Amino acid sequence: MKLTKDMLIADIVNDYPYLAEYIMDLGVHCIGCGAAMFETLEQGFLGHGMSDDEIDTIIIELNKIISDHEKK
Repeated sequence: MKLTKDMLIADIVNDYPYLAEYIMDLGVHCIGCGAAMFETLEQGFLGHGMSDDEIDTIIIELNKIISDHEKK
């Protein structure tokens, strides 16, 4: 499954727990708060001041991490 910016943060952390640290390192610490249940990855990143271009780049990197993890 390909990760998209429209996915809920809580679903991403549930399906790909190894991404949590990477997302938190980007300054998005809401992965454990109540907002994560209703907030998309895009909304979370926009709320932390990231641009659309930055978000697109991060999504590519997150999908690369998923792909690399699945190869192991």
